[in-house]
Amino acid sequence: MKVNVTMPFDRLDKAEEFVHAEAISEVCATLEKTGFNAALVTDHPCPTGRWLDAGGHFAQDPFVMLSLIAAQTKRVRLQTGILVLPYRNPFITARSVSSLDVFSGGRVTLSVGAGYLKGEYKALGADFDNRNDVMDEYILALKAAWTQDEFTFKGSTYEALGNRILPRPIQRPHPPIYIGGNAKRAIRRAVELADGWNPFFTPPAVSATSRTTEMTSVADVKQGIDYMLQHCEAVGRETPPEIVMASINQVGEILSPQQMVDRIGEFAELNVTTVATNFHVDTRAEWIEKALRFDEEIIKKVS
Repeated sequence: MKVNVTMPFDRLDKAEEFVHAEAISEVCATLEKTGFNAALVTDHPCPTGRWLDAGGHFAQDPFVMLSLIAAQTKRVRLQTGILVLPYRNPFITARSVSSLDVFSGGRVTLSVGAGYLKGEYKALGADFDNRNDVMDEYILALKAAWTQDEFTFKGSTYEALGNRILPRPIQRPHPPIYIGGNAKRAIRRAVELADGWNPFFTPPAVSATSRTTEMTSVADVKQGIDYMLQHCEAVGRETPPEIVMASINQVGEILSPQQMVDRIGEFAELNVTTVATNFHVDTRAEWIEKALRFDEEIIKKVS
């Protein structure tokens, strides 16, 4: 089992601890000492104040942050967790990912989602109502850009007529694409267009605001996996998508190290390959201490 960890560089409330270059250097040095698989960064380029005041969070630019992390590490994978794909022209995203993959030595994983913040969509001039159709189209556009030296692709509002994004990513045919979200459409998208499915625990309140299916237990995860396998059979996909959980525990759930090991064991029985964690701390010293302890008490027992 692989374990990912969310980076703490979005903590504007603790900017003196986390929002500067020294923090990146210290956190990354810790990552390299441990068995964490990937560093995760999220994506909210222009959230509304109303959402932030209701409990939302800031996010640094994901490709800037992953580039900074790449420069401080040699082993850790660089993963968006998640990138709201419809926010950007797909060829801008393709260029960013390709550059990062080449200069990091092939370490990028792209986890993407359709997003749910209508106010952020409006601020960015992106199409909220048709975001799911746009999402599917953009995945195809990414693949076209990454798998050919010169490509053509006709999208809904743009068209490439013999364009080039070079060098292509090191990873072939392209960096792994995971689909975030619990809804059946997200699961079908993972089966039809992607390499993996990236579900996450969502209690009823979060499910209502994030516009995705409620997921509150391992049994719910199993139900989603069963649907995924059924859809694989329906469309003729022989090797199912990789299953990458966005968290070990539910929102607000506090587990002991042994309970985490046991929970990871439950996921392993469902053929989940990767889980993720996040440390709720106020200082870099606390973050580093928790990461080192997590490595000793959990990662070394499950990897």
